[in-house]
Amino acid sequence: MKQANKLVSETSPYLLQHAYNPVSWFPWGEEAFQKAKQENKPVFLSVGYSTCHWCHVMAHESFEDDEVAAYLNQYYVSVKVDKEERPDIDAVYMEVCQALTGSGGWPLTIIMTPDQKPFFAGTYFPKHARYGQQGLLGLLKTIRQKWEFEHGELHEISESVTSQMRAFMQSVSGGSVNENAAGRAERSFAQTYDSQFGGFGRAPKFPQPHNLLFLLRCHHLRIGEQPLEMVENTLQSMIRGGIFDHVGYGFSRYSTDRAWLAPHFEKMLYDNALLVMTLAECWQVTRKEAYRYAAEKTLSYIKNEMTDPEGAFYSAEDADSEGEEGKFYTFTREEILAFLGQENGSYFCDAYDITEKGNFEGKNIPNLIGSAINFLMEPNLETMRKELAAYRKTRYALHKDDKILTAWNALMIAAYAKAYLVFGKEDYLHTAQKAFRFIEEKMQKEDGTLFISHRNGVSKGEGLLNDYAFFAWASLALYDATLDARYLVKTCELMQRILKDFADENGGFFLSPAHGEELLLRTKEQYDGAVPSGNSAVLFCLARLWHLTGDAPWREALDKQLSFYAELLNKHPAACGFALCGLLQDASPSERLVCVGEAAENKEKIAHEILGNAFRPFACALALGGEDAAFLANAVPTAKDYTAGESGFYLCRGNHCLPPVSTLKKVREILDGELALV
Repeated sequence: MKQANKLVSETSPYLLQHAYNPVSWFPWGEEAFQKAKQENKPVFLSVGYSTCHWCHVMAHESFEDDEVAAYLNQYYVSVKVDKEERPDIDAVYMEVCQALTGSGGWPLTIIMTPDQKPFFAGTYFPKHARYGQQGLLGLLKTIRQKWEFEHGELHEISESVTSQMRAFMQSVSGGSVNENAAGRAERSFAQTYDSQFGGFGRAPKFPQPHNLLFLLRCHHLRIGEQPLEMVENTLQSMIRGGIFDHVGYGFSRYSTDRAWLAPHFEKMLYDNALLVMTLAECWQVTRKEAYRYAAEKTLSYIKNEMTDPEGAFYSAEDADSEGEEGKFYTFTREEILAFLGQENGSYFCDAYDITEKGNFEGKNIPNLIGSAINFLMEPNLETMRKELAAYRKTRYALHKDDKILTAWNALMIAAYAKAYLVFGKEDYLHTAQKAFRFIEEKMQKEDGTLFISHRNGVSKGEGLLNDYAFFAWASLALYDATLDARYLVKTCELMQRILKDFADENGGFFLSPAHGEELLLRTKEQYDGAVPSGNSAVLFCLARLWHLTGDAPWREALDKQLSFYAELLNKHPAACGFALCGLLQDASPSERLVCVGEAAENKEKIAHEILGNAFRPFACALALGGEDAAFLANAVPTAKDYTAGESGFYLCRGNHCLPPVSTLKKVREILDGELALV
């Protein structure tokens, strides 16, 4: 019988996957580092997550191997970290890995001193060297020799790495953003745009939908020559491709090939949330049903597979079944024909590129790359897809990471709120509100402190910048969808907490709070990755808040954040597409509608008509009727200027205000350019 290590009492699915390894793993904590100090051993740190394919591979090859385990147990103290449960630890050592090697990824492998100072970094290592790649066992033996006989050299490396990283983190930023930053970013995307298959660069291809959100805003402002084409070709190619699960719906994490055919099959909550937002906005712009279809089917996948009974959302589904990547998702032609019957099966196979030869390791990934996109809405195929989805579940098990993360849940809340605003389905609003209440009730203390994660009734980890910034984003999205004043007040509270606990006097915001656990570094992320950085989200929220409320402290904080981003936006603007969304919100002529008295009564209709019915990314609305006017008095200082007047709709465009009008229809006509008021 296998013996458990110290991970067995953890709640993280990733750590529990390693609880019966022969490696004597420790969770991150004082016990591990004290042991390393007392026994004078280096610390072997391994960071990953439960649905990571290469984490599984390294675990099977090395961490389940008795020879590797014996060596680690004798000469190292081994620590396992779930990057999703402790993104602050992951951020610190990923910065180190990228600085030392020029790249990063998971599994992340760090070897460091007992005082957490690293001297070696890498990612995946096989047990033994192959194809020119260093083997883990050989690496461990080499470092053990150096630790014993060249300890001073390793100590010097660790001190040098630490001092350089700290100096970089403490650098002062400032300046002003060039007026053409957005235009240069659009041109940068155009230069790497794949006009044949959509997306940017060759392979692998990641969705990075926040960049598409930026390009949609460029189209709205007529920045660049082809921003909408880049967005549409990318989304349609993804919807046609295998990265979109045509049987069970939802999007996989990325495509391994240029044509979006063969994905890395794991599905992440954050990708699907951001893609729903992008699809909804693209539908607003184009009214093409493929975007609505993909958004709504993705939300049906989230509802059916990724939603906790209490209303929150799970983190991810694995790529692997029975140790084989994609086994759950792929079919043979013979299998389809046997299940659907010869006539229906042949029709399905012809539509979805299911062949005898296969398109993925002898099997088939259903896709529409060579077929008409209108097959998406074909009723007979829809019936077959449902039948296949039910059948597929009976074949193999698929691991689900049922950990609930505040930051990722916030993104999905924002996605559901956006979908309700645009498509008008009440169920979407109820889902968003239920998940929002879950975070407030289960993942937030009475003093407003957020937790990072929740599983099996236990909330863990003090919230980081992304938790607060994304939850503020979710609250803003719910405000836009409902014009319910409590969501705007909640946004203000969250943003005030960010300004208080995360601000750096040199500019920007740290990932961890000032009173949080003291790690090697307090990292400060600007670049957008798979999700927007916390700093990009802060910039976006500050820009929205300033234009909504007109409150001077938000303007001051926004100016500081723009100054913090100035150097990056001026040199590499395409590296932070979501920050550019915030920049454009601030720099573009905004449309601000204030509804007063009886005109503010039907708030959700106002929201849909002004913010949902058309693509108006820089528009905002305030409803100052009844109790809301008093409730918003502190959050919106200018509210009293309106509530003293008559009932009506007050519209400001850019830096000037128009005469009030009495009906929402007239507001729409003004916004659509059908009625001019001067």
